[in-house]
Amino acid sequence: MRACLAGVAALLITTAPAVASGCDLAAADAAGSGPGCARAWMDQNLHLNDIVAVGTHNSYKLVIPDKIMSLIRMGARKAAQALDYSHLPLADQLNDGARAIELDVVYDPLGGLFTHPSGAAMTGVPISDEYIAAMSKPGFKVMHVQDVDYLSVCTTFVECLQELKSWSAMHPDHVLIVVTMNAKDDEISMPGSVTPLKFDTAAFDALDAEILSVFAKSDLVTPDQVQGSFPTLREAVLKHGWPTLGETRGKFLFALDEEGDKLAAYQGGRKSLEGRVMFVNAPESSPLAAYLTLNEALTDTAHITADVQLGYLVRTRADADTVEARSNDTARRDKAMASGAQYVSTDYMQPDARFSAYQTRMPEGFVAACNPQRHPERCSGMPIEPVP
Repeated sequence: MRACLAGVAALLITTAPAVASGCDLAAADAAGSGPGCARAWMDQNLHLNDIVAVGTHNSYKLVIPDKIMSLIRMGARKAAQALDYSHLPLADQLNDGARAIELDVVYDPLGGLFTHPSGAAMTGVPISDEYIAAMSKPGFKVMHVQDVDYLSVCTTFVECLQELKSWSAMHPDHVLIVVTMNAKDDEISMPGSVTPLKFDTAAFDALDAEILSVFAKSDLVTPDQVQGSFPTLREAVLKHGWPTLGETRGKFLFALDEEGDKLAAYQGGRKSLEGRVMFVNAPESSPLAAYLTLNEALTDTAHITADVQLGYLVRTRADADTVEARSNDTARRDKAMASGAQYVSTDYMQPDARFSAYQTRMPEGFVAACNPQRHPERCSGMPIEPVP
């Protein structure tokens, strides 16, 4: 693994000295801890989009029970292969260096809509009392695909948020954690499957409210904070930029990774995203553009790099559908890390021994590094967030 990441490390870690305001970073506190001038200089002079970090895709996902996986294989072998991965509890992922988390939610305002998965009923897989109790509560639930891929490290959305909040309180110096969100309401062709409730503006109002039931606005970077007095978010990001690294340590940014009708429903009748908690994945030409999901790092590298250099915050993927892990193919991962995307998402911060040694991590000693496309020499090779 070290050999595979050597080129990535060279891109992210530079050795050129940087001197600013009397602070010789090359001679400063390289560990980045305490009140040393390196940490102080970075926090004042770098911005949240000047970093690169790794995170996880579908961070909540647990293993599909064997009997249900066999059922999926009978009807769609390729889909079963793509679903054959899982993650550790959220706190363990964060302890391992993840600084991007993805949560998929379904709308369940009365509770009980997803209590009895049909895949479990068809295969005889038992449902725990704890699962039934959690699913019976009103509010958003976290899952990948209803009825078949329904198990999560945190069953309710509020539970997931509480875990993130608790971890952050114990590690207040972490770089900004991005939480991307998918609003799931697609039906699946399976006998007895639940028909999810659609996400309309009322559903998104409730989703924002659940986030704010756990996080204070002071815990978050929100569209209002970034837009400020600018007429649009896009202008604010391209002309003024994002808050500084110091202003965003210990905080979270939520981003709704949807488009079309869902994006319109989230915006509602607003001119921009005033009062909203989440940024949206809007096209670069949109007045709402600030955060972008550009997942095809292998074929869209130049596009990602151009957007990062303009000032957008970008999330991309190092791997998908277990393909890279099965063949130990690092091409997409290495392109993603070099592209400048601030958050590189993976299913394999740790390798899956069933497949290969493939994994995606920051170089040794780093949780977050200076962005390779945004003047990395300013960091003098020091970690923006070191491994504790």
